[in-house]
Amino acid sequence: MNHKFLLFLTPVFLAGACDLKKTVDNEVKTGKAAVSEEKMPDLGHVGHDHYYTCSMHPNVRESEPGKCPICNMNLTKVVLENDEPETTQAKDHTEAPGVSIAKVKLKKSQMEHFKPGVFSVSSMKMSKKVRLLGSVMQSEEKESTVPARVSGRVEKVFVRSMGSFIQKGDPVVQFYSPKLISAGQEYIVSRKSYEESKQDDFKDLMNQAGERLESWGIKRFQYESWYKKNKVPDRIVIYSPATGIVRKHNATVGRYLKEGQNIFELSDLSEVWVEMDVYEHDSAIVKLGQELNLKFSASPSTNVKSEVDFIAPILDSRSRTLKIRATIPNPKGVLKPGMIAEASLNVIFDGEPLVVPRTAIINTGKRKVAWRRLSEQKFQAQVVETGHESEGFVEILKGLEEGDQVVMDGNFLLDAQAQLFGGYSDMTSDAPSHNHQ
Repeated sequence: MNHKFLLFLTPVFLAGACDLKKTVDNEVKTGKAAVSEEKMPDLGHVGHDHYYTCSMHPNVRESEPGKCPICNMNLTKVVLENDEPETTQAKDHTEAPGVSIAKVKLKKSQMEHFKPGVFSVSSMKMSKKVRLLGSVMQSEEKESTVPARVSGRVEKVFVRSMGSFIQKGDPVVQFYSPKLISAGQEYIVSRKSYEESKQDDFKDLMNQAGERLESWGIKRFQYESWYKKNKVPDRIVIYSPATGIVRKHNATVGRYLKEGQNIFELSDLSEVWVEMDVYEHDSAIVKLGQELNLKFSASPSTNVKSEVDFIAPILDSRSRTLKIRATIPNPKGVLKPGMIAEASLNVIFDGEPLVVPRTAIINTGKRKVAWRRLSEQKFQAQVVETGHESEGFVEILKGLEEGDQVVMDGNFLLDAQAQLFGGYSDMTSDAPSHNHQ
């Protein structure tokens, strides 16, 4: 019989406990159990020398012992001293820069151990060194080709392979082309006729034939030699019009090339590009003409000064970086495409903005807060809006005035004090609820 009675009572007690827990949870969610600042007893004016609070919800303060209205824990007695620290909430719950969101007053005994570092808000010229990583590239402005300016067949190749260095005026191929032979013979005939008759018509024909040969890549000394010998050779040498390293080799003996096809593609490395990546958060401060200091891993002794001469118009969506570029001279060919480059970009900001040390700003993710010292024992938390960072300092756009005393060492202790005693204006809404069973 007793066992049956116990079995009957067990689900009843469990159901009652669940209902009680649901009631407490509903009260927490709906805010019925929350103790607002208006309902909180004014202990300082009614002569009380103590109050009762919850260790898990310090914003709860009662004049009599009892249970916490939020989590139902026993309230703890706190005895007030004459210089009891005060922690008050701001009435304005907005988060606009300059708004005070908490005030803290510390006891004299606390001040004996709390020695905050204070900085006076002031204006200064800001500069920043941005570290960049990049690589050496071929300059597209220095790329060139040795084209077949007239159709013909390759009879001999003077350039061995890719990577060979060619200077302007070096012979590259020997070419058989009926067009070149006909133009050469026309030059010889028209020049002979002009020298015999001195007629302007023959002179015009001679000049036109010479211009046509030069436009097809034939040097003046070549067709002058043909005239002296009174014969145009079947195999005509083509000379390079540019200097560079062969990066593409299209010439093989016996190959027929059409007009406009490239015999060789060249890269002139006397001038190279260095392309670098700038992270998104620094992309807005990069401008054309800014000074760059470059170092190269493969050549540690090579230090080059240059400037930014190109900024990509589009941010890379994958790497979240912006491409910038500098052009540097490379007369000895020490720098090779693909080499790693380390650069530092010197940025000087306009004007002299208000600044504070970086350590004076507490970034909660939701807002940025700076603690102002109002007096020896009183401190106030203010929302601030920040700008650029430079050499350990942060630009203040809004929220502080010149001369304000801000805490740069010890502000996290003030922040903890405000959170423990419910000083922040949104602590009640932001703090997680605690359920104790």
